[in-house]
Parts: sequence; structure tokens; C-alpha cells
Amino acid sequence: MDWLYDRPLLSGTVPWAATVLAVAGAVWLLLAPTTDSRRHRLRVVPACAVAAGALTVAGWLVVEKWWRPFPDPVALGVYAWIGCGLFAILLAAARIATDRHLLRGIVSVVAAFAVVVGAAVQVNLVFDAYPTVRDVLGLPAANALAFAEVPGPVADPISGTPLDADWHPPADLPDHGSVVTVPIPGTASGFAARDAQIYLPPAYFADPRPLLPVLVLLAGQPGSPGDWFAGGRLAETMDAFAAQHGGLAPVVVVADGTGSTLSNPLCLDSRLGNVDTYLATDVPAWVKANLQVDTDPPAWAVGGLSYGGTCSLQLATNHPDVYPTFLDLSGQLEPTLGDRDRTVDAAFGGDDAAFTEVNPMDLLASRRFPGTAGVFVVGADDHEYAPGVHTLYAAAQQAGMDVRLVELPGGHSFAVWSAGLAGQVDWLSRRVGLIS
Repeated sequence: MDWLYDRPLLSGTVPWAATVLAVAGAVWLLLAPTTDSRRHRLRVVPACAVAAGALTVAGWLVVEKWWRPFPDPVALGVYAWIGCGLFAILLAAARIATDRHLLRGIVSVVAAFAVVVGAAVQVNLVFDAYPTVRDVLGLPAANALAFAEVPGPVADPISGTPLDADWHPPADLPDHGSVVTVPIPGTASGFAARDAQIYLPPAYFADPRPLLPVLVLLAGQPGSPGDWFAGGRLAETMDAFAAQHGGLAPVVVVADGTGSTLSNPLCLDSRLGNVDTYLATDVPAWVKANLQVDTDPPAWAVGGLSYGGTCSLQLATNHPDVYPTFLDLSGQLEPTLGDRDRTVDAAFGGDDAAFTEVNPMDLLASRRFPGTAGVFVVGADDHEYAPGVHTLYAAAQQAGMDVRLVELPGGHSFAVWSAGLAGQVDWLSRRVGLIS
């Protein structure tokens, strides 16, 4: 079944086929005959259109103006596609209620399903979040491995800077890495994190084993660690890098920085949870205790996308001794719940000074970071985030960081984030001492 599970959804025939079927379904729902076709065209279709529009607008108001579960607004085009799906469902329901013809009712259900699938495909094309059927279904990757099967420590591991100067891959080295899913407890923080997903490159399975550097990656919000392996194409990127470097690649720990899909604890220690302590203390401690890796701080980096990008700069500025290297992919100007007042009230009970003490922009203005290096990546069409990224880049330069700014084609989507990671693996690996 791998041929089906690994079917691409962002390119090839699937988007075109889904669009054609959605159009056919819409034509049926709008124009196919019913018991009273004239009434359907003149009264039912307009009524369903108005109802779908009203529901969509109501949803937009709830999400964007009242609930505000996301730090950044959802694109209006996404709401438009959701409205199309609702319109199709309402039309199908009206047809079934008013037309007692069984076969036409079944076709109407199929037609509505086709429109909904077509709309979902269009939304997926906006975010590039689910590249394959496997990703949509949440199935484990073909390279998934139980943590109990990961080989334990080996004697006399290989070390050196750069590591590739002392590394000679064995003939029986695997041709791809493995992904393990494991809980990392919030021992010091008390933070209830979801399971982490860890990429172990081929070289990790060698004996003697090289002491590999560590990259801690963070997903966006809403999101989960698995997003980096789906839309972020993490395993494919690291496998490609390892194939060019004798099986060497960083150990990548995709940790949970939110606690649930919709939670936004701001990557701080606050009333919303001790995420900062979890990522700066609990995660490194667990990795060093349970994996055989390079434990020196220069071999450690942190990165993330959107919320995770914001978080990566928070960790790099608040804990430069733990994460002296960072990769900020489309991060925000500052951690936020929508606006400054709401953020400070929710996290610190209105204490703006407490927020200022940990906010990256304020830290960059008041401190120097001569030992820190990082890359800011943003989409050229990401009009919501690009200005903030440019501001942060300039502030990081002024604070003595060794930073650079990369703009890629695209907006606030996995098309930028997956390409951003792939484009910076070489730089990152040199920075953490993996390659020369």
C-alpha cells in the first residue's frame, strides 16, 4: 500500500483531478434536476449561498476577533474555500430533503464530498502541510523505529571538530535515517508536552558511532511535532544531506513547544506554562541522558517555523549558553496572543516589566551576543511576518550576533519552511562542527 500512502498531494495529478471532480460536483448540486427544479434554482440555491456565507463570516469573526487561537490571522482565501465546502454540504442536504429520488440523493452526497475534498486540497496547497496521503492519515513513516530498538551507547565514540575529518563510514551503514517517537518528561518544568519525534541519521547506527551535534526543532501553532516530518520534509532533507556526507547529519529532536494543537503558551515561563524551562532544561537533559550525542553547547542549535521560529529566537536570547545557534523561519516580532496588552495580561497578569525581561527584541536592545549565530528565513510574499523578521535581523546584528537574512519565494507556508531548512543544513552543520 506504500504506492497509495506516498501518493503526492501537492503536485502531479491529484490536485487537478480533485479540482475537476469538485467542479463536476458543484455543477450537479447547482443544476441537476430535482422534483422542483425551478424552486431549487430560484430559492434553494440562493438560500444555501446566503447561509454558507453567513456561517463562514461567523466563523471568521469567532476565530479572528473573539477566540483568536492563532498568533497570526488565517488567510481570507482559506475561509473562502471553507465557505465553498459549506455551500456544497447545504445544497446536498437541501436536495435530499426536497427530492425523494434515492439515486439522485446518493449522487448529491458524492458530489458534496467531491467539493469538500476539492476545497481541502486547495487549502492544503495554501499551507503545503500534507504532501502525501500518509501525512493526511497520520500514518507512521516507513522509517519509523521504536525507541527500544535504538542501539545503546558504544565504546570509544568518534569525536572531533569538524567531525567529518575523523569519520569513516562503514560499508554496512544504513542508506537512510530512522524516526523515533518518545515522551520527554517535564521533570524540572512540569510542562505536559506531547511526545517528541527524533530523527537519527544513518551514522547514529554505526559502531563506532560519531558524537553527533543536536538540532532541536519546533513546530508552529496550531501544530505538532509531526508537522516537521510531513510538510517540513525533515527526514527527506536530512537523508539527502547524510547521503552526501557519509551518513553524517545532526540528530534532530522535534520537541513539543505548545502542549496541544491549539494551545499558545508563548514559549515562556509564565501563567500559561513553563515552556522555556522545558525546552532549555528538560529537553537537553533528557537527550544527553538517553542518546549518545555531542554534549558541548557549540554543538547544539535550535530552530523552528512560525511560532517555533519565534521560540527559537527566545531560547537563543534567553539561553545563549544552551543554544548558541538558531534558525528562525518566519518567526514573529515578539511572542503574542494577538496584541501586546492581551499577551502581557494572560502571561504575566499585566506586568509589562516581566515580559520585557524575556522578550527577544528587548534583550537584543540591552545585551550583546557575540557568541551567537543564526539565520532568519522568511517568504518574500509573507507580508504579515516579513517586516518583523527584517526588524529582528537588524536588531540581532546590532547586538553582535553573526546573522544573515534569507528571503525565499512564497508566503507563510511549508513551501518556505521546508526549503528554508534544506537551504541552511550546510551552514548549520558547519556551525555545529559536523562538516568542514
